[in-house]
Amino acid sequence: MNLGATYLGKGQCQFLVWAPLAQQVTVHLTEPRDRVVAMERLAGGYHHTLVEDVQPGSLYLYKLDGSQERPDPASRFQPHGVHGTSQVVDARAFTWEDQGWRGLPLPDYVIYELHVGVFTPQGTFDAIIPRLGELKELGITALELMPVAQCPGSRNWGYDGVYPFAVQNSYGGPESLKKLVNACHRRGLAVVLDVIYNHLGPEGNYLWDFGPYFTDRYKTPWGPALNFDGPHSDQVRRFFLENALYWLTEFHLDALRLDAIHAILDHSARPFLEELAIAAHQQGERLNRRIFLIAESNLNDVRIIQRLELGGYGLDAQWNDDFHHALHTLLTGEQFGYYQDFGTVQYLAKAFSEGFAYTGQYSPFRQRRHGNSSRFIPAQRLVVFTQNHDQAGNRMLGERLSQLVSFEAWKLAAGAVLLSPFIPLLFMGEEYGETAPFQYFISHSDQALIEAVRQGRREEFATFQWQGEVPDPQDEATFRRSKLHWELRSQGQHQLLFELYRELLRLRRTLPALAQLSKDHLEAVGWEKEKVLFVRRWTEQEQVFMVFNFSQVQLPLALPVPAGSWQKQLDSAERRWGGAGSTAPATFSSEGTTTLSLAPQAFVLFVQRRSV
Repeated sequence: MNLGATYLGKGQCQFLVWAPLAQQVTVHLTEPRDRVVAMERLAGGYHHTLVEDVQPGSLYLYKLDGSQERPDPASRFQPHGVHGTSQVVDARAFTWEDQGWRGLPLPDYVIYELHVGVFTPQGTFDAIIPRLGELKELGITALELMPVAQCPGSRNWGYDGVYPFAVQNSYGGPESLKKLVNACHRRGLAVVLDVIYNHLGPEGNYLWDFGPYFTDRYKTPWGPALNFDGPHSDQVRRFFLENALYWLTEFHLDALRLDAIHAILDHSARPFLEELAIAAHQQGERLNRRIFLIAESNLNDVRIIQRLELGGYGLDAQWNDDFHHALHTLLTGEQFGYYQDFGTVQYLAKAFSEGFAYTGQYSPFRQRRHGNSSRFIPAQRLVVFTQNHDQAGNRMLGERLSQLVSFEAWKLAAGAVLLSPFIPLLFMGEEYGETAPFQYFISHSDQALIEAVRQGRREEFATFQWQGEVPDPQDEATFRRSKLHWELRSQGQHQLLFELYRELLRLRRTLPALAQLSKDHLEAVGWEKEKVLFVRRWTEQEQVFMVFNFSQVQLPLALPVPAGSWQKQLDSAERRWGGAGSTAPATFSSEGTTTLSLAPQAFVLFVQRRSV
């Protein structure tokens, strides 16, 4: 039996809820007609009933011990928000058209992260569908949706979700999400969903009334930790394992992005994350589909993505913040917070060649040693980016990288990510240099909570030397400012940037040395004084090299280019890409060392094809 309300057809609906704290639970059906049905208490604190004459769309609540009425913790839809009634949904009603879809191999992923509410003027799932063709043309292969579980109000980043099974009502609800996934699969696009298994939001969180979902043994930055290893944790695990399988199965999702797993505190012999990986991959085998789990973690611990038989958790990939931090500091010169650990070319060279830049050495920011080596982790298990929702939205004013650096530096950042051997992630709008910020926004109804969030944001940024006022997260204007300006992609430098992204992604697909995601066939050399990074990648068929000049000056540099003839594939300084003009030759022959003149804040890509 599945948790929640399961519509069985012919007017029958099964209800199952875990409520060990209640001796008696009843289902209060409020619409279309008001009635109360008793539930049978089962072993383990579960309560169950089968109700006749129930149709999809019926509204209900659970009544605990004859007093408190609460929405269903496993509600599939909250049409009236986090405090309202739950709705019965017929999971079988949607007609799928992706029967031949088996998913994409992980190395083929080019991820595009978006927030449903600000991606389009309408802010709905349906409004995304007409944009899929443009993303496909760009070279995107996977859409990543920021969390869509029901949150308070109509606007939220998604990390305040309190109904993990319910699709946000303001986005269109569960059927609209299925329509989007169906449309993506018809166009050959995978879909990744961001899920949160480390905390729940504060408003509308009624899990406390049902059972010991939380523990006071641990603390997280967002409140009480979920109970994954204490008494009754088996049932808590079951809730979230079933949630993951629900998204993967009922919504045909291809991958889950697991938010901040370093805040999933669990000291059991078989950690929840390991159990989740096993369950998800087994479900993929049953469904005959490729299914992946992608973690966000700040631990730099390869056990997260190491195979089970080698003592790892068995997750498929993780975000690599080190790559971002190394690149960001070279481009911006920022050295506050965790950026103080970076700022030299050597960190980016190590991120290119190994993955993690911190692999056990001392971290000035953490004031301790940090990380372990990812040298032997396959490149396809690491996701890299110039920015994401956190790196933009957790700045005081929500500035994107395009607002912090020059046009030339922005192109340089794009080249570093898209020519790397890792899975690239683009944050919505970066492909054309979106100028709108991505600011933190909420729409809570509790005034005390609203003020607490405002105060928390002010305190968070008090130690930073940023100028200006902290935007009010509750103000709808903060949300509106974050809406994308799609018209920019056909204007001036924005159009040139879009075309550059498209060309970089084309080269990534078509050049064998770039298409093969391998750190074993890569070398990276950095020159600190010159602020230049040299990267060479190769296969049996060809080899490429790229040079990234992070300095503000044009300079000649002797490079360790293998012997033979080389042909230029791309130079970001060319006028075609809005630059001042290339200083590198179209072709040249090397005898083992070659001196090239590099334009300021530019990169070049050369290729040599071998006769096999």
